[in-house]
Amino acid sequence: MTDSKSVGGGKPLTLADIGLKNSAINSKSSSQQFDASGEQISLADQLAIVTHYIQLRQSKYSATYDDKAQQFISQWFPKSSESEGSNEVSEPDATQLYLFKDIFNVPFPAPEKPKFTFIDLFAGIGGFRLAFQNLGGQCVYSSEWDAQAQKTYFANYGDVPFGDITSERTKSFIPDNFDILCGGFPCQAFSLAGKKRGFEETRGTLFFDVAEILRRKQPKAFFLENVKGLMIHDKGRTLQTILNTLDEVGYVVPDPQIVNAMFFGVPQHRERIYIVGFRKDLGIKKDDFVYPEQKEVTKHFIDIREEKPVPSKYYLSTQYVNTLVAHKERHAAKGNGFGYEVIDDNAVANAIVVGGMGRERNLVIDKRQTDLTPTTRIKGEYNTDGLRRMTPREWARLQGFPDDFKIVVADASAYKQFGNSVAVPAIQATAEQLLKTLSNKKLL
Repeated sequence: MTDSKSVGGGKPLTLADIGLKNSAINSKSSSQQFDASGEQISLADQLAIVTHYIQLRQSKYSATYDDKAQQFISQWFPKSSESEGSNEVSEPDATQLYLFKDIFNVPFPAPEKPKFTFIDLFAGIGGFRLAFQNLGGQCVYSSEWDAQAQKTYFANYGDVPFGDITSERTKSFIPDNFDILCGGFPCQAFSLAGKKRGFEETRGTLFFDVAEILRRKQPKAFFLENVKGLMIHDKGRTLQTILNTLDEVGYVVPDPQIVNAMFFGVPQHRERIYIVGFRKDLGIKKDDFVYPEQKEVTKHFIDIREEKPVPSKYYLSTQYVNTLVAHKERHAAKGNGFGYEVIDDNAVANAIVVGGMGRERNLVIDKRQTDLTPTTRIKGEYNTDGLRRMTPREWARLQGFPDDFKIVVADASAYKQFGNSVAVPAIQATAEQLLKTLSNKKLL
């Protein structure tokens, strides 16, 4: 393999140099790229095309990205001759591809000899990707619209996800002949679901984009995740509409199941609905697939707690504590159970979710930190009872992400990303059953 030295001995080029900080591509190469319809190609999508191409350069799937990727590479980093001061430029070659050192220097690269392929929709920070890669899969396409999540995804897997999956151009880069579609699609705009119960009824929702991709690409199987409430939304009619739609686009769907992550090695009470399906012509029946058995809780908070005392910024101020106590007391007087909650060391955390409630319902007592000097602006002083919020790394562990998973964003974004993520071990256990079903039919 060529090392990451630039042609002529210059400094290695990284994606941070050319895009993630919007620093090194001039206006001609970053803002004046257009597709066949005349629509401008954003810098983010240029990065998605190039990184997907480089990651897949040794497989047939690179052809989907080839032409555009090489065009952008040539413009970003023209190949110069070794003669100092030369202005000669040639087409991009394999040497230039290896200049992008941060694409290869990631903690979770694809397996060298993949057993199957998949695409990662509504990818977030790659919980599905991590689970499927652990089982030998190669991701050939990813999509995630949130820029901060894209940054985390790139840092850990080496490619930038495409953006808005509702865009036809974004869909146009999905390759053919991949094995599995996966994703935790948002459940929104389903208020009218359940009347006609069909494909047309899902238009206007992000689920429609999933169904449309399944209809066009016809992968062997899919694996979708959503909130537990989807099971009973609109008295079950919403879920029935989804299932009818999946049937219409050509899939056998075993009965969806609520899976709780706490039974798969993470100390978090997190219930989510899992939906898997198999293409009808494969001869797989509903009862050929069995969800993983949910046996027992094996981990508690103390098992994922930070090993060293955490910084004082994670401790609550006295004024904040007083506000939480008053809020809980008001609701208790009304007979409600709302308010903050402290998780015992030997207990299981509540589901982590986006927003303050996710943190306030998962407070812990940790008296190991003796230096409570404020390092950020707070009202009052830090409490001396050891009451603190969990750290982003503890949230990562609650979702089953290993400690070498890079957290490259500020705390506020990190909490959001882990709160929105899937629980990797529960996804992996279910994915293993899905792959077993395909293997039993000799389809992988």
